[in-house]
Amino acid sequence: MSEQSSTFIAKSTIKAADKEHRRKINFNIARYNAVVPAGKSQFTNAHLARERAKNAKWKSIENLDRQLETFEANFTRNGGKVLWAETAADALEEIRKICEAKACRTIVKSKSMVTEELHLNSFLEKHGIESVETDLGEYIQQLDEEPPYHIVTPAMHKSKEDVARLFARKLGTPPNLTPGELTQVAREKLREKYREAQIGITGANFILPDVGGIAITENEGNGRLSCSYPKTHIVIVGIEKVIPSMHDLALFWPLLSTYGTGQKVTVYNSIVTGPRQKSETDGPEEMYVILLDNGRTNILANVKMRESLYCIRCGACLNACPVYKNIGGHAYGATYSGPIGSVITPHLKDLGDYKHLSYASSLCGNCTEVCAVKINLHELLLENRAEAVEAKESSYAERVAWSFWKKAMLRRGLMNAGNGRLKGWVVNHFVKDWKKHRSDLQFPGKSFNEQWTERMRKKG
Repeated sequence: MSEQSSTFIAKSTIKAADKEHRRKINFNIARYNAVVPAGKSQFTNAHLARERAKNAKWKSIENLDRQLETFEANFTRNGGKVLWAETAADALEEIRKICEAKACRTIVKSKSMVTEELHLNSFLEKHGIESVETDLGEYIQQLDEEPPYHIVTPAMHKSKEDVARLFARKLGTPPNLTPGELTQVAREKLREKYREAQIGITGANFILPDVGGIAITENEGNGRLSCSYPKTHIVIVGIEKVIPSMHDLALFWPLLSTYGTGQKVTVYNSIVTGPRQKSETDGPEEMYVILLDNGRTNILANVKMRESLYCIRCGACLNACPVYKNIGGHAYGATYSGPIGSVITPHLKDLGDYKHLSYASSLCGNCTEVCAVKINLHELLLENRAEAVEAKESSYAERVAWSFWKKAMLRRGLMNAGNGRLKGWVVNHFVKDWKKHRSDLQFPGKSFNEQWTERMRKKG
């Protein structure tokens, strides 16, 4: 068992037994679930919209090399600079060079899961650079020194009382502030940081090769401030975020907002095609886009897993997953949690270390049912399990046990050979994880096959 697997089991065991944690997360997820149907009402045929989005992503991923080259050519023509990063270390080094060239001491950063993937804040801190999260949820998590809990809602596991106590402890505010008052405190603190920052860093929801731009969707306006207020704007984006055309945003923006937060469309939707032009009065003087691989080409090369690159990070699969709703986002020990995280993390990192995530699922299929782009998530989880077995990323004892199980299942005589007492003894003594929180399994004295045979004989 890997260290990551042991940690996952320990954390998930604690969280699954934490009733207050479960109450908070189920309360917050229920609020999303209540409004998602209203968002879906904007689609004449939501099923068809999702199918079209999936086909558009298929087209982009199947032609990823050409799409990225087209983006680079058009974005460069607009005055921007494109940097290619094969690994997280490559991306961090490019950012360090830019910061050094700009004598940067303060950075403002909008919400971005890919920067969490790079552990960017801790890297910048080591180099004496202050990096401030400007999304309210991310700001809360940064104050509490925690990673995001959820792809879309970073502080989903915190109640308003938790946040008030956190602000009181970290910022010296009264401990009984309302959500509106807490937001105002954050706004005042963050506005000063925008004025100080030399560089703004954002992610991107979509890459638009036809216009050489990136698209950002958000609800707070912090993304727009981060990319327009500082003199330098750096975008860090995974190479899989390409969509065929700017015109496809009319489909993808509503899908992302509806399946992510239940909105028909988010409040701020921006297309950024480069630094400030001569005819423009605002915007950054320089703009860089770092195209990050960091294991994504491993998924691209895997024909069966390639479909997972269609993900638009709406977070719907997390909200639908019964496992996520019991153990929470931090138990996964990875940047991307929930069903989509369980699918991609073993390929972005190491299959042997993270294969256990693919077993953190009931395989109910609800994640596939709610996916905005119809990724067959539960089937990909099964595929991960199969690949782990083929790669012999399982213990010798496990392989021997399944070998015996296979032989027994293929022979009716062996299945009937052990009576109920023998089967119960084997399961209750050797399947230890089952017994941790459950009573002994009781098997009938005769198998269904034996009982059916006897019944038919009596009738005959």
